[in-house]
Amino acid sequence: MRAQLSVLAVLFAAASPAAASEQIADQYPQSVLYQKPVEVIPYVWSAIGATAPPTYENSGHNNNLSFLVTGEGVIVINAGACAQLAEALHEEIKLVTDEPVRMVINENGQGHAMLGNSYWAEQQVPILAQVAAAEEFEAHGADILARMQDYNRDKAEGTSVQGPTETFEDEKVIEMGRFRVEVKNLGPAHAPGDIVVWLPDVSLVISGDMAFHERLLPIFDETDTAAWLESWEAFEALEATYVIPGHGHPTNMHQVRRYTRDYLVHLRGEIRTLIDAGGSLKEAYYVDQSPFAHLDTFEQLATRNAGRVFEQMEWE
Repeated sequence: MRAQLSVLAVLFAAASPAAASEQIADQYPQSVLYQKPVEVIPYVWSAIGATAPPTYENSGHNNNLSFLVTGEGVIVINAGACAQLAEALHEEIKLVTDEPVRMVINENGQGHAMLGNSYWAEQQVPILAQVAAAEEFEAHGADILARMQDYNRDKAEGTSVQGPTETFEDEKVIEMGRFRVEVKNLGPAHAPGDIVVWLPDVSLVISGDMAFHERLLPIFDETDTAAWLESWEAFEALEATYVIPGHGHPTNMHQVRRYTRDYLVHLRGEIRTLIDAGGSLKEAYYVDQSPFAHLDTFEQLATRNAGRVFEQMEWE
């Protein structure tokens, strides 16, 4: 346990913007995975993805693929952006344990959460997602697959559109071996069907895209930032000691609050000031976001985020 805590301390020390990896194309060239899985706390593992957009070099592994070794089977969180990533993660799991994978949980309806489902379905593993995530993937799965095929080329081979085999509305509780696993929909956040995986006995949350910290969070047309801030209150109420975010290294609640909640509050405040002064959408692109300019993907997302928040807040 002492050695494990030392590993965790190193990870948490690395969990700062300085450790972000947008400029590093691949940290595990022996595998299509971006990084080899690490044991965050005992029996909880995560393969940390790139904090850059999906590319051929990172194989679309730009989110975190986690798994729990329960003693009675393995639970995987996120299927990955393609079948080859799912298979690579499975091979890493086999190096850790001989327990079979008994469930896969999709954190939302995005490609890097669900496209690997096709591999897991072939292994006859049940796949769980929130209802809205399943509906999102059913409606847009073909387009999501096509976009992945465009950047991943030969690495997309073997991937097909496969939704979850089971859905839930608000909460699904799984009692398996050493873990009580609470899969929760806390309300609207980054994308339709966002969930968190809460392990109350060890005070660890796999937050999915509820929480960001090493890369700037993206705001989509369908992202309701006001509702996200309301959902955040339920997320904070978990009082988690450890946070494995959807993107970036394992960290703590303070860090994700600073770069998720505080970013949303800051951006909405800047846009509200602009709207109250009679400002335009064109001016919104230039509001001050400098406190967050050091985050990965800032250049790709900051102006886009500002424009989308302006368009939303005009009608609030």
